[in-house]
Amino acid sequence: MLNRPLRGEAVQRAGALVLGVYLSFALRTTRWALDGAENLDVISDAPGAIAAFWHECLPLMPALWARFHARNAQREAKVLISRHRDGRLIAEVLRHLHIGVVHGSSARLGPGKRDKGGSSGLRALLSALQAGDIVVVTPDGPRGPARVAAGGVAHLAALSGLPVLPCAGMLRHHILLRSWDRMIVPLPFGRGTLVCLQPIMVSREGGEAATAQISAALTAAIEQAEHLCR
Repeated sequence: MLNRPLRGEAVQRAGALVLGVYLSFALRTTRWALDGAENLDVISDAPGAIAAFWHECLPLMPALWARFHARNAQREAKVLISRHRDGRLIAEVLRHLHIGVVHGSSARLGPGKRDKGGSSGLRALLSALQAGDIVVVTPDGPRGPARVAAGGVAHLAALSGLPVLPCAGMLRHHILLRSWDRMIVPLPFGRGTLVCLQPIMVSREGGEAATAQISAALTAAIEQAEHLCR
């Protein structure tokens, strides 16, 4: 008989497999339109980049990565995921979608923050960017409040000297979870819109000031996606 922790881990892995298969099916059967393809092209030509979007869009964004990866097969996507229980489940799901995971919290990437995986997460993200990979951050994760950016993404951009690509996604038909972020769950065989706004460059000394600019851009991106899906 499996002991209780092992049973819990086995159930979590099985659930992650089911969710991963479902999301892959739902995203593949959705007819996607991409608004801002020229902005995605800028990222394709950059030596590395940071893609940012609100946490609620997380289940949809593998569709954008699939478009990017089709033209840049040698580059990987690395997602920053928290270490708490929900984060571990999300990490397992993303692995089934062939997206790499770095554990840490965007709220703890800035200077002077307490280290609960934040320092190691920051180092891993910087290494991924130096290798030419795409780093994905949800600045309002892991616990919110929704659509309020922590300073980690701007700090990461300032340290790396690489642009932040504000992104979003929306579907005409979807389910909204009763979670803090009202996470969007795709339904199969629908229509959806992916949005990429103009990349934002952050100066070495401008990380803190850029947080408000990035936050406004992420909100503008999701509002544009919502408008285009109507």
